[in-house]
Order: sequence, then structure tokens, then C-alpha cells
Amino acid sequence: MLMPSVKPLGELENPSEFVARHIGIGEADETHMLSVIGEASRRALIDGIVPRSIARSQGMQLPPAITEAAALAELKALAQKNRVLKSFIGQGYHGTHTPGVILRNVLENPAWYTAYTPYQAEISQGRMEALVNFQTMVTDLTGMAIANASMLDEATAAAEAMTLAKRSVKSKGNTLVVSGDMHPQVIEVVQTRAKPLGLTVRIAMSGEEWSSLIAGDDYFAAMTQYPASSGWLQDWSQDAATVHGKNAAFIVAADLLALTLLKPPSEMGADIVVGTTQRFGMPMGAGGPHAGFMACRDDFKRSLPGRLVGVSVDSHGYPTYRLALQTREQHIRREKATSNICTAQVLPAVVASMYAVYHGPQGLKRIAQRVAAYTAILSKGLAQLGYADTHHNELGVFDTISLHTRDQTDALMARAVAQGMNLRKAWDEYLLISLDETTTREDIESLWKVFATKDQALPTFAAFEKGVESLIPADLRRTSPFLTHPVFNSHHSETGMLRYIRALSDKDLALDRSMIPLGSCTMKLNATSEMIPITWPEFANVHPFAPADQLQGYQLLDEQLRAWLCQATGYAG
Repeated sequence: MLMPSVKPLGELENPSEFVARHIGIGEADETHMLSVIGEASRRALIDGIVPRSIARSQGMQLPPAITEAAALAELKALAQKNRVLKSFIGQGYHGTHTPGVILRNVLENPAWYTAYTPYQAEISQGRMEALVNFQTMVTDLTGMAIANASMLDEATAAAEAMTLAKRSVKSKGNTLVVSGDMHPQVIEVVQTRAKPLGLTVRIAMSGEEWSSLIAGDDYFAAMTQYPASSGWLQDWSQDAATVHGKNAAFIVAADLLALTLLKPPSEMGADIVVGTTQRFGMPMGAGGPHAGFMACRDDFKRSLPGRLVGVSVDSHGYPTYRLALQTREQHIRREKATSNICTAQVLPAVVASMYAVYHGPQGLKRIAQRVAAYTAILSKGLAQLGYADTHHNELGVFDTISLHTRDQTDALMARAVAQGMNLRKAWDEYLLISLDETTTREDIESLWKVFATKDQALPTFAAFEKGVESLIPADLRRTSPFLTHPVFNSHHSETGMLRYIRALSDKDLALDRSMIPLGSCTMKLNATSEMIPITWPEFANVHPFAPADQLQGYQLLDEQLRAWLCQATGYAG
């Protein structure tokens, strides 16, 4: 006979531990609350509230609850089904090193990831300073007058730029002209957003078609990529002047790391600049999350979507930060809203701003110069092997080279994968290779091996040890300063950066300090065990456009979530 103190195994195994630790009330609290309102049980309370006409007749077919440790083990097993190759695909997603001090003290720190949307300025001063840094980083690098903080990603930022332009320009046209050498996912999102708005998107598949379209009259904006998706560079000044002559807006999707070396879009006449900050310290994560950005000229600011942090003065006369434009205001404006953005990737935006603070202008420039130098070295070596870059002789490149590989394209792709590398197949006879912050000498030598035949001698680094000229044309090299504010020039040691991050978090109120006296649809708890897997290399370092057979862990995760959501909602798919 079992003693009264002996508990059932199911209770000892404690599969509901996660819920008990994260849903505040305990069994005694629940019993007391039920007694106060006169209900015998939670089930009786629910049955008395939910009308029978909408009550579930059957339970959900879900797997039984498991412990946090078991869930992490299951996630690790899923992660290990992903194949993490070195990706040179580019297309808006690049390898990056998240500095350890930022990884540990921002991305993995509940003082930052449990903080609420900063509607209450008095408990959000730390995050607001970080977001002002983000805005300053974007305006400095793009050269534009104003930037928001922040956007969902590059593609949706481009779609928002389209609607901002439509609201802001004098042209009555309903057509957006888009360069065909923008990132494909950006073009697709812009097309999707344009359709219900009654806007037409014209894709220019060649330079001649682009020139013809912007010489016309029936369009309100033209949009291009800088550098182009396939890598080439161009001074867009003359094109911007042509577009402005039609009372239309000129929109540029730009790469912030490239802009440390390139002439900024503002100096070419851009009206709106969008892009992603992913390569500023945020792992690719198979496509997200990461913060997009939008910057524009000053007279567009009243129509700028999203969140804008400004500097003000408090009741004692001290400088302070406040939301000059709140995301929730967009809902209050109703039909006058400029956007329906609410969640705008603040945590990734903070990571990007801290990355800029930690490296500073010289550190960012050094990273960009290394990427540009390695690109030139790779290009010169491939030329020795018979594969000349199709762009750099005429137009110049920053980090991406285009190779005419003819009938060898698929074979070279397969050879690269066999050696642990992903390349990008742009067209049937062309391959693209994009380098990034994580590229090493060994990577370049491995790429040369992919393209070399058995009887070819491999190029070496010996000729490049004293340096190499980048492939950026002289007239496109940046001459204007950026990130001159002291915050970007003061915290370059790990200890200094650690203290700065801590000083900002001390000005905030997050769940690591207390319950937050606000409630909203965005008020979600990120448990520690839920945050741990996002920085595992098997999840973090996967390129979103890698071959599907390298993403099996993500695919299984997606299938599980879809099935469970169908059970929870009653929908078929």
C-alpha cells in the first residue's frame, strides 16, 4: 500500500512545469479566485461564459505537454536536420559576426527582449536612446534628412516607400517603375502590396527599358537597388533628375555596409532610401527577424510610416527622448493613417545600432574595405581561371561578382555545395558570388578550387599581401563623413560597450525589474528557453535562399506549427 505522501508519477514528471513557471497564478490562487466569484472550478467558469453554440465539441489533437528541457532537446534535434553551409548567395542576406558583448548583453538579455513598446517615455529612455542611435546611423549613412525606427524588413520597407511616394508627390500617375535587378523578394512584395491599391508595377528588365520607362509620364515613382542585386554599381544622379522632372519620386534600396564606402543616395537625388540592417550583427536566421529601415527627405516626414523617436525637454528642463510619431497613432488616425505597422523589429534594430556604436565609423569602414578587397582578389583570381566578372570592368562592384558560366553553371553549383558552399544561380548561364564580413582567405581559396580544372594552377594571395584596389569606381567613392556623433566614437572596448549597454538598460523598465503597467496585443512573454535556440548556429547561420534540402529542420518546425495552429483555430490550412 502506497503511503499518502507518495505522488503519482505523472505529477512528479511535471510536464506542465513551463506553464506553471510562466503563468503567474498557482493552484491556491486559482482556488481562491474561483471561490470569490462563486464558481466550483475553472471548467465550470468557462462553460458558464462560453456560449454552447461556439464551444468546442471535440478536443484538440495535440501532442502531450513536455518539459522545457525536453522541448530544448527536441528543438536541438530539429536544428541538427539543417545543413549549415557557407553561403555566398547574398540577395539581401549576409553572414555577420554578432559581437559577443552585444549577443550576451542585448540579444540574450531580458532587460532588452522583454521590454514593452516604448509608449511611456519615462520608462523607455534607454531603448529610445538606442533607437535614436539607429535613426542617426541610417541618416548618416544614407545622407537623408530623417529616418524611422524601424521597419519589418527590406521588402516591406520598399512597399511602404511605394505608398509614401504615392502620398507625397505631385504626379497623378499610378505606375511604379522598378529596376529588374532589385532583389527578387523585394519586387514580389512590392507587386503584392501594389495590387489591392490599384497601382501598376512596371519591371524594367534592361537598362534600355529602364531609360524608356522613366522618360515617360504616367508614373509616380521609380525604384532601384544600390548596389544592384547582381552586384553592379551606378551613379543614379542623372536618372533621379529625369524622374524629378516628371514630378515623381526616386526610391533607392541601399546596403548600409556598402554606403560606408559608396557615394550616399542623397547625393544622387534620392527622395526615399530603404534597406535592411541584417548584416549589422543580426544572424540570417533563414530570413528573420531583422530590422528594415526607411529614410526620406525632410518634406516627406509627415507621411513617414512607423515609429520616430525625437529629442525633447522634460518638466525639469533636461533633454529627454519621446516618440514623435507612435506606431499606435497610425490606428488612431484611421483613414489618415500612413501605415498599419505596429511591431517594427525593435530588438533587431537595437542590435544593429549597438553594432554601429561598437565598431564606430572606422570599424565599419574597415569591415567594408576588407569585403571590397576580398571581392577584388576573388574576381582577379577567377579571371585567371577563365571566369571574368561581367560587371567590374564597366560599372564596378562592392561585394558581389557576376560570372558567365555558360553550360557549366549547374555543375559548378553542385561542386560548390559538395565543398560546403552555396552560390547563387541568377540566370541559366550566370552565377553570382556575394562576400561578407565572415569571409576569410580560406573561403576565397575554396572558391577558386571550385572553378579550377585539374590542370589549372590555383591563384595565390602572395600578389595581394600589400593590398589591392577595390572594384569601386573613383566617382562613386564616398567623400562625406558619417557617424561623427560621440556615441559612435566612444565605446569601442568590450568593457566600455558593456557599461554603455547597462547604462541604457538601467533607464528602462522591463520584465526583469517588474510587471509592466500596460496591456496590449503586443504584450507577449519571451521565456528564456524560447530565446536560447535562436542563436544556435544551426538556426542562426542558415541562408533563407539556401537549397530546400539544407532547411529540413526549419521545414519540420514549420509543418508542426501549421498543424498545431490548424488544430487550435479549426481551419484546414
